[in-house]
Amino acid sequence: MKIRLAAPIQTDSIVDGAGIRTVIWTQGCSHKCKGCHNPETHDFNGGFAYDVEDLKKEIDNLKSQDGITLSGGDPMFQPEACNLIALHAKSKGLNVWCYTGFTYEKLLEMAKEKPIYKEFLGNIDVLVDGPFILSKKSFDCIFRGSTNQRLIDPKESLKSGSVQIITKYDKKNNVEKKECIFI
Repeated sequence: MKIRLAAPIQTDSIVDGAGIRTVIWTQGCSHKCKGCHNPETHDFNGGFAYDVEDLKKEIDNLKSQDGITLSGGDPMFQPEACNLIALHAKSKGLNVWCYTGFTYEKLLEMAKEKPIYKEFLGNIDVLVDGPFILSKKSFDCIFRGSTNQRLIDPKESLKSGSVQIITKYDKKNNVEKKECIFI
C-alpha cells in the first residue's frame, strides 16, 4: 500500500506532541485553514507516493523516540495507510499522536460509512482535532494552534461514548518551573 507524503519523516521533534517524536507529514488536505502553517501539504497531488512497508522499516530503525506524530496535510484523508503505520508504531512501543482538521464527532459520523476511521481512532493515543482558526490562534495552547482545537484520548472516548479531553497539557494545569541548572 502507498501513502502520499509531503516530506521525508522528521525525527527528534519536540513540538508535535509530548516527548521526542518522529513526524510523518501526510500530503493532502481540503480544510485549507486560513493561516495554516503547512499550506504546501494541501494539494492531494503534491508530495510523493511512498510504500507503507518502507515507512515501517524506517520506524523499525528509529532510535530514542517516544512516539510518532501523524500530521500534514490531514492524515484522515489516508486512514487506511495511517492506521497501518499507527499499528506498527504501537507494536514497537511508540505512542501515536494524530493532528486532524476534522472534529472527533465528525470522524465518528464518517466511520458510519467507512469503519476504518473508528479503527484508526482506536490506535491513536492523542488526537488533536478541529480546524486551525486564525482568529482563535493562541501561543498559550500547548501542542495546538488555536483555542478551538482539543487534545482527545480517542480510546477512552470510544470506550465511554463521550469525548474525553486530555487536560494535562493545559497551561493552567502546569506549574512553571523556574529552576536553572548551571554547569
